[in-house]
This record gives sequence, C-alpha cells and structure tokens, in this order.
Amino acid sequence: MSGFLFLAITVALACYVTAMALCFVRMIRGPASQDRILALDLICTLAMLIMLVLAINYRSAMYFEAALLIALFGFVGSAAMAKFLLRGEVIE
Repeated sequence: MSGFLFLAITVALACYVTAMALCFVRMIRGPASQDRILALDLICTLAMLIMLVLAINYRSAMYFEAALLIALFGFVGSAAMAKFLLRGEVIE
C-alpha cells in the first residue's frame, strides 16, 4: 500500500471517528427528539463510511456487505422513528 493511501485512510478514519463522537454528544444532549433521531441517523451513515474505508484498507468484500446492511438497517430505523414522531405509532 502506498504512503499516500495509508495517510488518506488514516485521516478519513480520524475524521469519521471525530464526527461520530460529536454525534454521540448531540444524541445524548439533544434538546429535542428530532435532534436525537438525526444524530442517530448520521451515526449510522458514519458507521457505513467507516466500514467502507476499512474495506478499502483490508481489501475485503465482507466489509462492503456489512456496510450495505448498516445502510439498510439505518434507513429502516430512521423511517420508523420518523413515523413514530409523526403519528405516535409505528405499525398501524
């Protein structure tokens, strides 16, 4: 692996972990439930991006599949939480 790619992966992972830490703070201290749900959705997105960077780093297709599952469950979870906030119930 070239030095530039190693540096880019390291910087990307550091930025994603920092963003995830800030989202955890927003999720815990968020003034409204909408802020908490948005922070949780962004955490799912950042987890997916971390998995993709790790897939590039380790050259493994398994990380891509895990990232796809994280994206799928994050989307379904965000849709369910938004529906709960709007209507008060998820399943009608």
